[in-house]
Amino acid sequence: MANRRKFLQTAVLGVSAVSLPRISSATEYNITPGEFKFSLGVASYTLRKFTTEQAIDMTLRCGVNRITFKSMHLPLEADDETIKKTVSLCKQKGMQLYGCGVVTMKTKAEVDQAFHYASVAGMEMIIGVPYPEVLSYVNEKVQQHNIRLAIHNHGPGDDLYPSAESAYNRIKNLDKRMGLCVDIGHTKRINRDPEKDVEEYFDRVFDIHVKDVTAANAEGDTCIIGRGVINFVSFLKKLKELNYRGTLALEYEADENDPLPGMMESFGYVKGIMASI
Repeated sequence: MANRRKFLQTAVLGVSAVSLPRISSATEYNITPGEFKFSLGVASYTLRKFTTEQAIDMTLRCGVNRITFKSMHLPLEADDETIKKTVSLCKQKGMQLYGCGVVTMKTKAEVDQAFHYASVAGMEMIIGVPYPEVLSYVNEKVQQHNIRLAIHNHGPGDDLYPSAESAYNRIKNLDKRMGLCVDIGHTKRINRDPEKDVEEYFDRVFDIHVKDVTAANAEGDTCIIGRGVINFVSFLKKLKELNYRGTLALEYEADENDPLPGMMESFGYVKGIMASI
């Protein structure tokens, strides 16, 4: 009962804190409870209906200051000046733009574009879907730019990388900076255990997209974390055990026109679990 009470109190505090209309500094609220080594963040596809500045501000209202930009918030074809202005806006607001994605790369030209874009922006990684025929070229670019590449799995209907395993098998013998962005929602939708996949391929897990889903099959839809079928208590315990040091980036695909309430509840739930364990 004591643990349950602590969890509920922390979850309520987490939701109320991130509901503030404005915050003076993201770092005031971007506290990872307990002894967890990872950070919390947002994949900006969550905020696809909003402008770049709105996406930044809404993420900060959730009490986190790490984000990856999808192309609607910073176009891949943007010139260097535009990229630098957007990066400057992030810094001005206290936002860490640590990566981009998901970026599809079918040709060498698209690979070149992605790595130039990430290099100009000073990003740590590209979350992408490189086609198998350009993987060796991507490997060269990773070495040239020292920017990590994290392959994103898309679950049912994805012929290239439906699971973390399918991506891992293609990059396990390549440069150690070639890795994975494990989307646990899509993992669950092909009825795989996200916890086991992260543990088994952990040496290449650079990023994790977190979401909950309504069912462990192709019909499962994104829902608020804690309302679906993924066991987040067990999953977060496993990340603590593994000493995961990357980012848990919320990719909340529901409620595209009004995602903030669902984002806030999801973060409150996750923070509550983290404090309770």
